[in-house]
Amino acid sequence: MGGLAFITYSVFSWLQWHSYTIRSWDLGIFTQLAKDYANFRPPIVSLKGDGYNLLGDHFHPLLVILAPFYRLFPSAYTLLVVQNILLALSVVAVCNFAIKRLGTITGVCLGLGYALSWGLQSAVDSQFHEVAFAVPLLALALVALLEERWRSVWLWAALLVFVKEDLGLTVFVIGLVMAWRARSSAGLWLSVWGVGWFVLTTKVILPSMNPGDHWAYQSQLNIRGLLSDPGSLLQQDKVATVLLLVAITAGLCLFSPLTLIVLPTLAWRFLSDLPVYWGQEWQYSAVLMPVIFCAAIDALSRRKVLNSVRLRRLAGTAVLLIALVLTSQYAFGKLSDPSKNFPLTTAASSQNALAAVPDGVTVETDISLMSYLVDRTEVYWVGNKNPAPEYVLMDVSSRAGVVSTTTAAEAEQRFPGTRFITVFADGHYQVAKRQ
Repeated sequence: MGGLAFITYSVFSWLQWHSYTIRSWDLGIFTQLAKDYANFRPPIVSLKGDGYNLLGDHFHPLLVILAPFYRLFPSAYTLLVVQNILLALSVVAVCNFAIKRLGTITGVCLGLGYALSWGLQSAVDSQFHEVAFAVPLLALALVALLEERWRSVWLWAALLVFVKEDLGLTVFVIGLVMAWRARSSAGLWLSVWGVGWFVLTTKVILPSMNPGDHWAYQSQLNIRGLLSDPGSLLQQDKVATVLLLVAITAGLCLFSPLTLIVLPTLAWRFLSDLPVYWGQEWQYSAVLMPVIFCAAIDALSRRKVLNSVRLRRLAGTAVLLIALVLTSQYAFGKLSDPSKNFPLTTAASSQNALAAVPDGVTVETDISLMSYLVDRTEVYWVGNKNPAPEYVLMDVSSRAGVVSTTTAAEAEQRFPGTRFITVFADGHYQVAKRQ
């Protein structure tokens, strides 16, 4: 099951990579981080800004694990493979536990449903993010919780605070659930660990490393806005996300207290004024998938109303069918027609534009090809205030039929006193070199 999941995720990533389909600038950002770690340097990521330490953006020291992989295979594509391995490992944990608790047929159905869950699909589609490390850690922690292996719960859950700062609150709730089930203080100490790291990272570590001397995302927790308008929680995308979380387990997750563990993640997302956090498109729901599927397995193994093998198999089959139906509406639905959804029409143009930029130079660019440049150049994002680069590469395809200045002329306007000449241009890209 884990192998099938890895192959599916990797086919999707390969099609994305070779069709030059980039979802965001984050793959480039984390590749620069991996490149620095692999060369025993702090993660100074120029895509976030000149001299920007990425540990001042989010707290994710566990990403140092990327270093040996990137050292062996220095490419942004390596991060996609690593993420697919991590997600597939979570499938192994969830599916193995489901089979042990519910039998082979039901367990396989739930494992497939989990592997195809829209949260994991969206994570693969949006390419690498730090939460890829949180997904298997959560799966292992929750499986250990349900098997009452309390030391293992502590081990796996405690590591989550080193993946992203908000996961400290998730660890807090895991600790409470553990304390309730174990009837011991070990769970409460886990909660203290989670809250302690959340406070330490958001009040001390992140502000000390951030250029603005504050936690960059604090302003997005708009509690005052919620109090003044409680109805904002009923915004369409927020309601849809909650309903889909329930739907992909056929409602089974509602019958387990483990489902409470999703609350911290949903809270910070729904309190934000940014609509991108509310829906299902990006990677933000990946950490919710192990929680609700482990909750569904817990409920299915305990509910007396489903105490027969036949009813459990029906429930497992329902979960799988729901996942298959929803797949057509999410990322993996694109696999039904790769030539249409991952066209190679711009591949030659992309390769030619990249060839116009030599190794070891500084480049300012948009998100179009940045992930293909970060391995061999120092890359800056055009949206920041940057030092004058040696090259500028821009996607100009959206300007078709529109009178506009050249990339070289725009670069001269951004960097007064410099002169750029065009060294490559076609209908898709322009590359300018500083004289």
